[in-house]
Amino acid sequence: MAVSYQLHAEAHREFIEAFEWYEFRQNGLGQRFMDQVEKRLQQINLHPEYYGKHHLNFRQVKVEEFPYMIVYEYFPRKKIIYILAIYHQRRNPKARYRRMR
Repeated sequence: MAVSYQLHAEAHREFIEAFEWYEFRQNGLGQRFMDQVEKRLQQINLHPEYYGKHHLNFRQVKVEEFPYMIVYEYFPRKKIIYILAIYHQRRNPKARYRRMR
């Protein structure tokens, strides 16, 4: 059952900044990062309840090959996945849940 998803503005900003950082370090690495994030977003979209809850109603999943987590909340009645953060794992883990919808 595919549902739609929305990215929080800060999650989008984090995603673009990480892409640019990786691409600056090595040509093509940013694209690899983007591909891995998009792969996870597709998996979340197809099976939003697969990943367990970690904090209140928030779920998270690691991006393959990169030290990033995707933090999201799933609203089954509305059939919406809200991407709260695309978050580097070395940052303060509590900060990723402080964002308002």
